[in-house]
Amino acid sequence: MADERKPVEAEEEAGGLGGLLGKAGAATERFAMRPVRAVARQGKDALNDEAERAIDGVMAGPLPEAVGRSIVEHRVVERVVSEALAAKATEGPGLDDEQLADLAHRLLSSPALHQVLTNTLESEQTKELVDTLVHSEAFRNALKSTLSSPEVRQALMQQTTGFGGEIAAAIRTRAHRTDDAFAVRHGQEPGRYGGLATRSIAFIADILLAHLIFLLAGAMIGLVSGMIGTLRPQWVVGLIAGFGWLIVLIAYFVLFWSTTGQTPGMRLLRLRVVHGTEAPAVWRSLIRLFGLVVAIIPCFAGFLPVIFDKRRRALQDYMAGTVVVHEPSAMSVGPPDPGEVRHTTVGNRP
Repeated sequence: MADERKPVEAEEEAGGLGGLLGKAGAATERFAMRPVRAVARQGKDALNDEAERAIDGVMAGPLPEAVGRSIVEHRVVERVVSEALAAKATEGPGLDDEQLADLAHRLLSSPALHQVLTNTLESEQTKELVDTLVHSEAFRNALKSTLSSPEVRQALMQQTTGFGGEIAAAIRTRAHRTDDAFAVRHGQEPGRYGGLATRSIAFIADILLAHLIFLLAGAMIGLVSGMIGTLRPQWVVGLIAGFGWLIVLIAYFVLFWSTTGQTPGMRLLRLRVVHGTEAPAVWRSLIRLFGLVVAIIPCFAGFLPVIFDKRRRALQDYMAGTVVVHEPSAMSVGPPDPGEVRHTTVGNRP
């Protein structure tokens, strides 16, 4: 029995000694590795700080703008969405139209995408690119070609002529209504002959236009004479101006009456002066112009017959054997009215 206890006690003593040696070794290892761990922690903190400074330097530079511009240029968002849809299609049943629309709506309304696009558009690189594009020769040539294109000129002309046409149509409609009201009241045929309202408006427009032509011609003559020297005496200048005004009036009315049968003012009101079915001759236009002056002298009393005459003729129409008609009647196709031809022959005898 004494021999059996001795091995057990020996083992216990050996185990206690081994545990004591193990604890001493662990304590020694912790004491020896403490400086190493401290150095490692300090190195890790230093590396973290250096990495943070490097990231800050990169993000403070032009990299974010470049990344945003690259995302837009290379259509990264569209490609990612396409890949996602393709992957979804391979994994299972595809998305229907409603789901695709909802996905696109959520993508476009994403604040992240909005921020990326905003940063890209507001970046210095984008501004420089736009400034370079605007000042480039190719952009100038493209802009010049666009503005000088026939389509742009036609659109501008349509806008201008459309507004002027509306004004002219409104004036013409009101004047014709006034003429027809007088015609019905005095037993005249409405809608065929030019009345007092339409002829008065046409005459005022013609006087203004002729005066404008005279002023332009006078300005050109004055410019040329100013280079040569001032004309003396002053009454000679007035006499020449008076004769010039008379010549402009004669040329204006006689030229339009004898060629097209209507002046610009008459064209505005859709009126035409005719002898029979044609425009009056030059000599007849001269007689009509003389009758017009005579009709104006007694305070426009020569226009009073327009109110009562069945064909609304004024004094100048009686003298020249002409009549003023609405343009559709004068331009109608077919044989002339025998009564009209009889009443507008030379001498204008009824």
